[in-house]
Amino acid sequence: MAAADDAHLLERLLKGEQRAYKELVTTYQSAMRAVAYAIVGQRHADEIVQDAWLSVVRNLSKFEGRSSLKTWLLTITANAAKGRYKQNRREVLLDDLPSPHGTIGDDRFVPDDGHWAVAPYAWHQDTPEALLTEDELRDCLEHTLLSLSDLQSSVLVLRERQGLELEEICNLLTLSLSNVRVLLHRARLKVFATVEHFEETGEC
Repeated sequence: MAAADDAHLLERLLKGEQRAYKELVTTYQSAMRAVAYAIVGQRHADEIVQDAWLSVVRNLSKFEGRSSLKTWLLTITANAAKGRYKQNRREVLLDDLPSPHGTIGDDRFVPDDGHWAVAPYAWHQDTPEALLTEDELRDCLEHTLLSLSDLQSSVLVLRERQGLELEEICNLLTLSLSNVRVLLHRARLKVFATVEHFEETGEC
């Protein structure tokens, strides 16, 4: 969301416009939950997000626009999580839990590029069957996402779905850049393994 959009939305929020609040929640709820999930785990993530929203409502008039509205919301969420639960340093928590289809090797990608050396078999066609397959693959990917460790899942969501820069993720989750890179890399390999398995078998 651009700065001008932030300013306009903030203006509507300060006027108490209910539709603006719904828009705010719809836009940022997923990212806030990903941050909370990374810090406190699945069990307490929703509770932390609720606490964060209460803090947002109470402090909305104090928002000065020094950062984007999104960064402000995610920082509040991270602080709520860290303030409520004492966190151990997570530099060593690179736990590599097994995913449904395992992982794939780095040799499957072009060095320093990140693209497939040999792409998976293409399944995209404009047919009802193909569209159904895409829905099934999406469900399969969600299943894989749920199988990842809290940190791997959250880093992947924040980067790929929410578009945060790696440095932003580092700051929010109190992780080093190298730690975030490893978590993201491992998560991506597992997702790619799911895509490849689905391409080859048509099943999740």
